[in-house]
Amino acid sequence: MFASLGFKDKNSGMVNLTPEQQEMLVAAEPRIFAPIKGVWGERGYTAVYLPAADATTMKSALAMAIAKVTAAKPKRPRRAAR
Repeated sequence: MFASLGFKDKNSGMVNLTPEQQEMLVAAEPRIFAPIKGVWGERGYTAVYLPAADATTMKSALAMAIAKVTAAKPKRPRRAAR
């Protein structure tokens, strides 16, 4: 999942960012973005206060979230058959 609406209420959403992207957005726009509490927030899940967000900022955050979720994940080596 890269994003959702209604995270806490009708005025909120969530984007799934890298921790570095989250840190950047929270620092740049603290009225819009905040880390979700706990381990989810440590992994980059970020709350969005929608009434304060403009279209350009949201497009950028959504593009980052889509890129994170669709990025190729490193393949783990297969275990040898027994």
